[in-house]
Amino acid sequence: MAYAQVSDIEARWRDLSTAEETRAGVLIDDASAMLSALVDVDPNDTEQAALLKQVCCNMVIRAMSATEADSYGVSNMSMTAGPYTQQWTYTNASGDMYLTKMEKRLLGVSTGYIGSIRPMMAGEHDD
Repeated sequence: MAYAQVSDIEARWRDLSTAEETRAGVLIDDASAMLSALVDVDPNDTEQAALLKQVCCNMVIRAMSATEADSYGVSNMSMTAGPYTQQWTYTNASGDMYLTKMEKRLLGVSTGYIGSIRPMMAGEHDD
């Protein structure tokens, strides 16, 4: 089940070319499959459905913006006038699909926890 449509991507980002619409459709399916694997989906929860749509769109936009020529998704930019240097660092240069910490919190996806167990020392037996 897809949690978003190509029109949802366009409404949140920009108009897409025909080739981009095809790619967005495939990425929507990929993101929806990932979300279905991580989230216990309640088909009657309209608030959850809205969040799933939003997160699905965010995941697709992040993946598609990795190839953008503009500054969307740039985490660091450097320019020098002489001898003409320009450097951009993208947050998601490889176009991976992922959930941000906030998206995980919104959807109730657990990130796990760290704990410890006190080891039993010799002579501390409760017999």
